[in-house]
Amino acid sequence: MNPVYRKRIILGVTGSIAAYKAVEIASTLTKMGALIDVILSAGGEKFVTPLTFRSVTGRAACTNESLWTSEDHIPHITLGHTADCAVVAPASANAMADIALGKGDTLLPLTILASDCPLLIAPAMDGHMYQNPATQANIETIRRRGGIFIGPEYGRFASGMTGLGRFSEPEKVVGAIRYQLSRSSDLRGKKIVITAGGTREALDPVRFLTNRSSGKQGFALAQAALDRGADVTLITTVEALPEPYGAAVQKVDSAKEMLAAVLENLPGADALIMCAAVADFRPRAVAAQKIKKTGESLTVELEATQDVLLEVAKIRGRYPGLKIVAGFAAESEDLLVNAEKKMNRKRLDLIVANDISAKDRGMGADDNAATILFADGSRKEIPLMKKDALAAEVIEAIAGKLR
Repeated sequence: MNPVYRKRIILGVTGSIAAYKAVEIASTLTKMGALIDVILSAGGEKFVTPLTFRSVTGRAACTNESLWTSEDHIPHITLGHTADCAVVAPASANAMADIALGKGDTLLPLTILASDCPLLIAPAMDGHMYQNPATQANIETIRRRGGIFIGPEYGRFASGMTGLGRFSEPEKVVGAIRYQLSRSSDLRGKKIVITAGGTREALDPVRFLTNRSSGKQGFALAQAALDRGADVTLITTVEALPEPYGAAVQKVDSAKEMLAAVLENLPGADALIMCAAVADFRPRAVAAQKIKKTGESLTVELEATQDVLLEVAKIRGRYPGLKIVAGFAAESEDLLVNAEKKMNRKRLDLIVANDISAKDRGMGADDNAATILFADGSRKEIPLMKKDALAAEVIEAIAGKLR
């Protein structure tokens, strides 16, 4: 499910050097199938032209002149009443003041006055302007009325100074819009716990044993669950991937830490999806100091880690609300036989089996193919596709079981 598909989104662009980033937001949302109505303030027009937005959205951008020249004699009413979401990005201090005061002398605040859809605000201004009591009072007024703020971030401004007030990156703004528009989807109110990435088992203070898991599939699962309206907790070892907006992200390192985090999050969970590649073994002893190269070889004694899914199976009866426990089987031989054995041994409701011997899919790749095996003996084949598309298939299967 794509929560922005065919949704009408007002994108207000106001007077900030960050206005050029709004072009990327408009372009990304359009590619996702959204219908974008851009409203440029007088200040916004100084930075980006209406033609730029028309080029990336395929729709005419509105300006203050549209109040008098639009073929629609009441454009603010039409825009406001048909919008599924209104976003002001970037939002200048002046724009937020107009919205807080309920001013109706220009098109953007007037359209917001005429709308009853969710309002998202992404501030962008110098840190002193953002921290000014007048700006903070306006922010509090907008929040009290239900406005949702994205950022701002800490960083360097066009003035050369640093502080809190930088515009959030387009990816984060798009994520916030996506999250807001997904909240009424079919998995709303469901809590799904997902693990992602390969664990790291310390050998000494600077070395560890790990595997090739990138975490891409687990992060894609988190986004797919969010798109269906679920409340998602993502337990991960991954640092390099952008966090899915709206997910509660919990960082861990080792198999022991991942087990503790999973058990901590089981209360209240409706589903657990173990996508992480958890180490089967760890060094029996961790050196206190860096191991020096003193010979031609080094022998490291390993011991088995606790199996997260086996531990969950032992205590699952304590959590009657936990309707689905799903696992992943990454195998290099006898894929379906080994996956079925794993599903039965760990009392799983379903398992996603994928062949890691192929170079064009699986660990580290952007694509994947899989077979979903269900405890009732049924199966679903998923051909080679992007990992986010495969994630949507997996979440669809889980949503069917939860329903």
